[in-house]
Amino acid sequence: MTMNWTAVGLEDVAPVVKPDRGEREAFAEEVRRGLRRARKELPCKFFYDAHGSQLFNRICDLDEYYLTRTETGILMRYAGEIAQALGPRCTLIEYGSGSSIKTRILLDRAKDLAGYVPIDISRSHLDAAARQIRLEYPGLAVLPVCADYTQSFDLPARCATGRRCVFFPGSTIGNFEPEAARDFLRGIRAQCGSDGALLIGVDLKKDPALLHRAYNDREGVTAQFNLNLLARMNRELDGDFNLSQFAHYAFYHPGRGRIEMHLASLCDQDAWAAGEQFHFREGEAIFTESSYKYTPQEFERLATDAGYRVEHRWTDSRRWFSVQLLRAV
Repeated sequence: MTMNWTAVGLEDVAPVVKPDRGEREAFAEEVRRGLRRARKELPCKFFYDAHGSQLFNRICDLDEYYLTRTETGILMRYAGEIAQALGPRCTLIEYGSGSSIKTRILLDRAKDLAGYVPIDISRSHLDAAARQIRLEYPGLAVLPVCADYTQSFDLPARCATGRRCVFFPGSTIGNFEPEAARDFLRGIRAQCGSDGALLIGVDLKKDPALLHRAYNDREGVTAQFNLNLLARMNRELDGDFNLSQFAHYAFYHPGRGRIEMHLASLCDQDAWAAGEQFHFREGEAIFTESSYKYTPQEFERLATDAGYRVEHRWTDSRRWFSVQLLRAV
């Protein structure tokens, strides 16, 4: 297996959007907690500030990154079937809505939705996307919620009645450890109710070489995306990380069935952020993301354990990716 360490600079940084005090304090606490650990780690949810979201959009267009175009192709091919399976007057709730690009494929076909609830951790990104959706779909009730969907949050009052379906595309479920993924799916089931559903993107196991290339692109955009986490700490938490002294390090771990992403220190060094100083040995890494891949049978077992049955499973012709409709049981 080829292991790549990629050190890059960040260029064309987006204008800084200052988080509110609560967001900044939550970020700082997670940074302190994660970097104090024997194995340093940071939650991948903090990748997605304004600049991180721009970089991820660039990743989605890369030749090596098959996930977005493959899932989009499935949604486009089967949008009519999916809309019919959702049923009439359903409220569509999207976790981690971002720019709501994939959602538009469903909105074009599901004409009788009761409403659309985009949920995102980035207030600026969420507000801009919600405004655009309202312009493009003037008859649709758009009810944005700024929240960390991995934590408890409240839905708008008008969602209290009627059927609900959570849309969770992008194989983000792979970022959870398997036990945490099961608990997370159970939480969605509780929120959707006994007649609810979950439409979810699941990346499937495939040739490890394809997986490795997807997270180590030739242009180094994924490396910039990973390193932006340190840059964000510098911008928002008065950090002094020297980005040129850290490298993007990503590989597929076949035993665990997951991609791992790290930021490796290239030398012995100290760095300051969130009111604390942290020491890094040469070669020591910050674990920033895991991305689990599943066989259809493995994910069905996970869904069953979480209280669902797999009602539909749509895949591409190469069976690289799946979009699955889970019903609460």
